[in-house]
Amino acid sequence: MNTTPGTRWDVIVVGAGAGGMSTAIFAARNGARVLVIDAAPEEGGALHLATGQLSAAGTRLQRSKGIEDTPESHLADIVRISKDTADRELVWLAVSNAAATIDWLLDDLAMPVLPEHPVRGQNHEHYSQDRYYWGPDLGRSILAAVRAPFRELIDSGAVTARFGTEVVGLVQDPEAQGGRVTGVVTADGEEHHGTNVVLATGGYNADPALFEKMNGVPAYADASYRFARGAGHRLGVDAGGYTRNHDLYLCSFGSVLEHDDFPAPVLCRPVHWPEMRMPWEIYVNVEGRRFVAEDEPSVDVREHALLRQTDLRRYIVFDGRMLREAPPMIPGWSADDVRAHAGRHPMFHVADDLRTLAASAGIDPDNLVATVEEYNANRDGEDPLGRRFRPLPLAEAPFYAIRVQGMSITSTAGLAVDAGLRVVRPDGTAVPGLYALGELLGSGAFMGNSFCGGMLATPAMTFGRLLGTGILSW
Repeated sequence: MNTTPGTRWDVIVVGAGAGGMSTAIFAARNGARVLVIDAAPEEGGALHLATGQLSAAGTRLQRSKGIEDTPESHLADIVRISKDTADRELVWLAVSNAAATIDWLLDDLAMPVLPEHPVRGQNHEHYSQDRYYWGPDLGRSILAAVRAPFRELIDSGAVTARFGTEVVGLVQDPEAQGGRVTGVVTADGEEHHGTNVVLATGGYNADPALFEKMNGVPAYADASYRFARGAGHRLGVDAGGYTRNHDLYLCSFGSVLEHDDFPAPVLCRPVHWPEMRMPWEIYVNVEGRRFVAEDEPSVDVREHALLRQTDLRRYIVFDGRMLREAPPMIPGWSADDVRAHAGRHPMFHVADDLRTLAASAGIDPDNLVATVEEYNANRDGEDPLGRRFRPLPLAEAPFYAIRVQGMSITSTAGLAVDAGLRVVRPDGTAVPGLYALGELLGSGAFMGNSFCGGMLATPAMTFGRLLGTGILSW
């Protein structure tokens, strides 16, 4: 739909992902004239690819299952998991309003969640209470639910949307107090003017150079939404804002990539959660040394241990007997699939002795031999790293090593905002008329230097609802 020349909008939303759509929906329902602009050809943003994890305390679903939970408990868990590195003010704004967002999704929009949900955790460090949700179609479950009212508002004319249109600049009034933002400029040279501009453009994960600049590590994996190129970060900084939390980057415990011409697509993800599959294998770094107990129950401990390793890299090392007898370590793969990749794929290595294996995989051979010897010698005694599950020695040729790359596809650093979601300058003053939400604020703001389940999509939609309904003053 084309905009009407001369229209002055109450709200211009840049980005139509989870946060942008929510802002538009609630603002339009509140009587605002809303323009949404997105560089992508359709709405949805990262929801097309994301796991769509949600978390909230005090929801109707929890109460229907007899679960007593509070936002205070949710905040305490975020503080605990993040080791108090998250932004308490923003986290509290999110968790104290999250229940209404989940109730809207599940009850008003009839978004389905898995029947056993909510749960305490999966993949990330567990909460102290069952407050963790996602749908059967992951992020697309959220998209399907939110897209329906968003499209209805577009069809009715209550929301005007321009897709396939990039915003390349903000209009600021030098005469107005504080350099108020009064509109946006698109790549086709058009200006659109409005009372308030909301940046909801997502992360920077699809721009490898910007990813490395912001996070301090390479963008190893090519698994991001292709329009997540940091547009909102640049717009906000150009308007006088700044980015923060660059020091909070954390990688996952890793995936096997298709090649080492980074960023590379993900080939597979071995199961490394002891609650799902106890590890029979050992994990070593490039130096050939074990660096964490493979059965360590805390995923956060394992992730931080990998963060300290050279190139965020680990190797799963095992022998022929383990391959035969252990449960499959890669979902959907048989032992024959592993054998078929060994020696033929750059991440899978096999050899009849450990030194040859190490040379092939890029591991220090002396240290690998010593590590395996020590592991075998201590298997019936006390493990130096505290590992308890040690069903077999690593002794039967052939020997295997699978290279696993620590990676992240979330944007850790983000645009700085205050408790009213106004973009702020380094001196703490707000840029009038300019707001930001969603992953543009950075995962570090909501999760610190850890991964806390459901603390990206839920805050994005919650903040969109708060802004759109005027709970936070424009």
